Amino acid sequence: MGSDQKRPAIFVDRDGTLVEEVNFLARVEDLKVFPFAKAALRSLRAAGFSIVVVTNQSGIGRGIFSEADMHAVNREIGNRLPGLLDAFYFCPHLPDDGCRCRKPNIGMIEDAIKDMNIDMNNSWMIGDKEIDILAGVNAGIKTAMVRTGYGDVHAQRLAHQPDIVADDLCDASRWICAIWKGK
Repeated sequence: MGSDQKRPAIFVDRDGTLVEEVNFLARVEDLKVFPFAKAALRSLRAAGFSIVVVTNQSGIGRGIFSEADMHAVNREIGNRLPGLLDAFYFCPHLPDDGCRCRKPNIGMIEDAIKDMNIDMNNSWMIGDKEIDILAGVNAGIKTAMVRTGYGDVHAQRLAHQPDIVADDLCDASRWICAIWKGK
């Protein structure tokens, strides 16, 4: 694939989707990457997708943890999933700050589009919350809701139905790869 050729992306939520939900994950020692995450990301990578983590981190804005703490957690996620994540984008703002980046707004996705050569027509947003699905809808991409993290609760009250509802990231990756092969 040439450098001028666009590549589809998987925009994946961090907490509750890629790693176990911990209220305001601030310490590396509290990090638990889901055991299926590596296999799921390998499948998506093999199918030709870039993988971009997009995560709301209002704990920074609330003063619960620092940006450095969050970067340490993200670095450790990258260490545990070597070569499988292309980028991390985060929003440090509070829910009522009115920023462009906090999901369901699409600022993080727009920043990734500017930084990477992304084919939005074939990209996906995967997450465990309604705001993840809305971010995907707002960006005009396909969406997958996982039932891990807050997914079971949020799946029952979605205003916009996702393209896929999956048990977890691995299940979502199987569906996405099957759809991608069918194109």
